[in-house]
Amino acid sequence: MRIAVWVISGLLALYFLFVGSSKAFVSWESLEALSLGVPVILLKIAGFAEIAGAIGLIVPAATRVLPILTPIAAIGLVGTMIGATAINIGLGQPSVAATTGLAGLLSAFVAWARLAGPAKVTPRAPATPAA
Repeated sequence: MRIAVWVISGLLALYFLFVGSSKAFVSWESLEALSLGVPVILLKIAGFAEIAGAIGLIVPAATRVLPILTPIAAIGLVGTMIGATAINIGLGQPSVAATTGLAGLLSAFVAWARLAGPAKVTPRAPATPAA
């Protein structure tokens, strides 16, 4: 189960890095042309949130430094994907809504697995000073 959670976390991190970067680092004008009426500032905020979430899915669990941040990041991504799914349904884009919905469900799985499930990560033990 731990391997499955790591694989899903890694794939989600790649997905959110790609999608977030395509919103956060694209020019304002280019994003406005593709926004379908969604405020560009909302897309920029979502992009940076997705990048932060992608980092949060991997780094705290991998380093075991504040591993509680991994399920918190996953929960934040669930919220972001709920909003994205609702907006995409409202815009009449069911295939995009299905993708964001799936990303949200997988993020919820990672949150559960890392918070209370079989892939919970314990914090690193503090280093003992040399005598």
